[in-house]
Amino acid sequence: MNTIKLKWFICILVIAGNFLGMLDSTSVNLALYPIAESLKITLPQVQWVVIAYMLVLTVLLPFFGKIGDLFSKNKVYSTGFFVFALGALLCSTTHNFGYLIFYRCIEATGASIMLANAPAIIVSLFKGARRGQALGINGSLVAVGGMTGPAIGGFLIHSFGWHTIFLPCVPIALAGAILSYKFIPSYHKKRTFKFDYKGFLYFTTGLFALLLAISEGHTWGWKSVRIIVLGIITLIFGALFYMRDKKINYPLINFKMFKIKTFTFGNIAVMHSYMCMFTNSVLLPFFLLEILKYNAFIAGLVILPYSVASSAVAPFAGSYSGRHGSRGLTLVGPSIYIISLIIFATFNTTTPMWEIILASIIMGIGNGCFQSPSNNAILTSVSHEHLGIASGILSLSRNLGNILGVAITITLFDSFRTHFLEGNNPYQTAFLNAYHLTMMFGILFGVICLTCAYIAYGKDNEIKTFH
Repeated sequence: MNTIKLKWFICILVIAGNFLGMLDSTSVNLALYPIAESLKITLPQVQWVVIAYMLVLTVLLPFFGKIGDLFSKNKVYSTGFFVFALGALLCSTTHNFGYLIFYRCIEATGASIMLANAPAIIVSLFKGARRGQALGINGSLVAVGGMTGPAIGGFLIHSFGWHTIFLPCVPIALAGAILSYKFIPSYHKKRTFKFDYKGFLYFTTGLFALLLAISEGHTWGWKSVRIIVLGIITLIFGALFYMRDKKINYPLINFKMFKIKTFTFGNIAVMHSYMCMFTNSVLLPFFLLEILKYNAFIAGLVILPYSVASSAVAPFAGSYSGRHGSRGLTLVGPSIYIISLIIFATFNTTTPMWEIILASIIMGIGNGCFQSPSNNAILTSVSHEHLGIASGILSLSRNLGNILGVAITITLFDSFRTHFLEGNNPYQTAFLNAYHLTMMFGILFGVICLTCAYIAYGKDNEIKTFH
């Protein structure tokens, strides 16, 4: 196998970790109801199967990004595959809710190891156009994972029960562990292992409190004692972490990276891009089911073109950014988000199916245009020795965007709907008015994304990856 073919083999191997994480996540979402019935728990309780996974995965991203800078990449990534396989296998065997949550946390730990280090490994493998193309393929296959998860999960749940949704990941992850250890180069220089355990404790406590508050604020009430306490914990431990990280010689997160305009505003743009997209992706299924009265199968097919468009555009966008720089596409992407959300904001009871599909395709094109060039520019802006932690922070920005997008969207929509229902409006009218207003906030997130992208990838900060 020649060098180029070997690099592409390693690239696909690394991307497989991201693919598994997305496949597992979307499959489990479909299984929540049968899990609740099987284990005799309530729907609010069963949501912790997803929440626990996302919290653990997100909190550990910067930590495993740092670990990726200190240890051999092949050992780190192989460990991620193995831990993920172990967690998935354990999930498939349990009939106890507490154990299921614990095993999901093990699975999330493995996923966090892979997600934190995948972009850094890809950037280390390629330069120029090939780097952009590889990042584009990564985005494309992750979208395919999200696209196929519900279909595979639905078949397995219907045919064999919810336990089986975890099994397809096990042999793939074990094979990935073996091949990663064998083929991924180490990409690390021998250095003394120094790790700020106290800083990690501060960081983990503060971020966990923040994410828990965001996840549960809608359920517990934003003014409840629990949310206020979590907010205080976030501020205290966030301040302790910042003060310690500034003075220690081996920081968990090197805050000097945030002096790089491309890195800082690029991550903010990425976070708002996910907040923008999730404004619609959370509410569109409810619109299709409750207002247009589509069945679940038809609704799934109508939403599907978003992933198809995103996965089709991403490789080309990544390759283009590798040749010509990231600025153009990172401005085009958010502009397309805004256009699609304006279309979504006009939906009503007579909206034809073709218009919904068209709006979903437009949103998918915007995502495909934005993500790969943005990731390319952000990771290219830092030094090689900080690629791991930069990759972890980039993944953290994406996950924060996911969680914030869902929490803010649900809170806004429910508040608006309640307001209109209290005004004696029919349910359908209240729903549509709340839907339209919430889309306005999605447009606002898109404008923030566009503004930050303009600052991050402006002419003065343009990074062209010619080598």
